[in-house]
Amino acid sequence: MPQTIIDLLNKGVEANSADRFRRGNLIRLPADGSLIATGDIHGHRRNFERLIAFADLGNNPDRHIILQEIIHGGPEDSEGGCLSYKLLFDVVRYKLSFPNRVHIIMGNHDTAFINNSKVMKNGKEMNRSMRLALDREFKETSTDIKLAIRQFLFSQPLAVRCDNRIWLSHSLPGDRYVDKFDRQILDRQLKINDVVKPGSAYLLTWGRNMSQTLVDKMAELLDVDIFILGHQPQQQGWSRAGKNLIIIASDHNHGCLLSINLAKSYTLDKLIDSIVPLASIS
Repeated sequence: MPQTIIDLLNKGVEANSADRFRRGNLIRLPADGSLIATGDIHGHRRNFERLIAFADLGNNPDRHIILQEIIHGGPEDSEGGCLSYKLLFDVVRYKLSFPNRVHIIMGNHDTAFINNSKVMKNGKEMNRSMRLALDREFKETSTDIKLAIRQFLFSQPLAVRCDNRIWLSHSLPGDRYVDKFDRQILDRQLKINDVVKPGSAYLLTWGRNMSQTLVDKMAELLDVDIFILGHQPQQQGWSRAGKNLIIIASDHNHGCLLSINLAKSYTLDKLIDSIVPLASIS
């Protein structure tokens, strides 16, 4: 079984790299079809099942789905270890079933796992929690499993740009660090120091509470009109965080998704009308 998991993750790396909509570290979606945009999942299996049901990719051949922040949260083992890696394995299987339509973007918990740095969630250091759970399940092969997870997470794209000028990424650089962000990170091969502070991939996944000035500056830099981000917890599932920014969450009972027509132009208000509560999906 451990080798089966390693092979699965390695195939996931290959699928991330071979995604036909990927250009560098950016997924560029065309002006046709539809998109299901999601926020952080953090091990919430029931919401992942709802997302799969709503997207119904098997019956919608021109539909895409964006997933992010799969790890750190959800079920625990008998000693309190984080079991979210089990959901990650299922997400990789989903990617392999629809390799050019399931796109998994990098989040800050991913960069933390890659670097084995501390990341807190609900008072618990999540990397230690997940690594200990992996050690208990996989024993002497856990080092190889953790390496394969790390390689998969590192292979993820950083963001998605839709032809209708909507941008999706885990976050944006914070105001203090925006001048350190190098847009070329989207076009060139990712390096390990890119996911370490203050590398540009790190900055694109860790920023919080961005000012409108910052968001406008990034819109100009990236040539987009509207941002859809995750990362910042949303108790009600989403928020309007400025004139051109929506933050969504998909990791709790009030979680949401966004259903987007890729052939249509949107105002922020029209995009908000496309929010679907995950609890409404059977």
